[in-house]
Amino acid sequence: METVSTNKSHGGLQGVYRHDSRETKCPMTFSVFTPPQAERGPVPVLWYLSGLTCSHANVTEKGEFRAAAARHGVIIVAPDTSPRGPGVPDEPDNWQFGSGAGFYVDATQEPFAQNYRMYSYVTKELPELVAANFPVDMDRQGIFGHSMGGHGAFTIALKHPDRFKSCSAFAPITQPSTAGWSRPALEKYLGADEQAWRPYDTTLLIADGARFKEFLVDQGSSDSFLQEGLRPWLLEEACAKAGIPLALNMREGYDHSYYFISTFMAEHIAWHAARL
Repeated sequence: METVSTNKSHGGLQGVYRHDSRETKCPMTFSVFTPPQAERGPVPVLWYLSGLTCSHANVTEKGEFRAAAARHGVIIVAPDTSPRGPGVPDEPDNWQFGSGAGFYVDATQEPFAQNYRMYSYVTKELPELVAANFPVDMDRQGIFGHSMGGHGAFTIALKHPDRFKSCSAFAPITQPSTAGWSRPALEKYLGADEQAWRPYDTTLLIADGARFKEFLVDQGSSDSFLQEGLRPWLLEEACAKAGIPLALNMREGYDHSYYFISTFMAEHIAWHAARL
């Protein structure tokens, strides 16, 4: 693991790191904020999954999470959203697929299957690396994310309810198998058989019996992707049928940007900290 940069912030340390990934077959960059409480021993960890076109840098630079993370004594880890670099298949003119758009799945279709293994990277490889190099209490993990990353956080939590004690999202893609900006990506990564998509669709996972103790969602009412891409009412319906408590906050006038995310970031961290 290579240290790219470190900066002191709110009494803790914001670092950016790079390593050669066995899952994605390319170098991967991620950020870790370590709060001052970690000097006294292991602390809880929150995994933040970013959205389309993003990398680790978006939330690290614009998420405004460090004050809250330092106050509550929580490590924040932000991985990249896809493999990148020479030799990694991509569609440079398509912002909804390829670089910056891994959708947190393990691709099965060529030529993407070799590199686009973001599900295994986020659930296996990166946790192993973080646990070996940072003062994290792996018995106290939470996960959250934005948009495509909210989709990733929910599907991962539903499949690992014993690992994660909390899960929340900002403007998540709730049903990617039918949304226009995610359905084509699932087909390219996973093939035409829609049954193979179900493990990566929050509402379908719930319909198939997956459960999590509770969810928190914040969604801007002025989000331009609300009606066609995000559709939080589908998550609301699925959770109601399954008896999963869902706190869905519709935030009047807010959009899809980090202006929205940073406004409610501290509330999410406090909510997770209370459960960790």
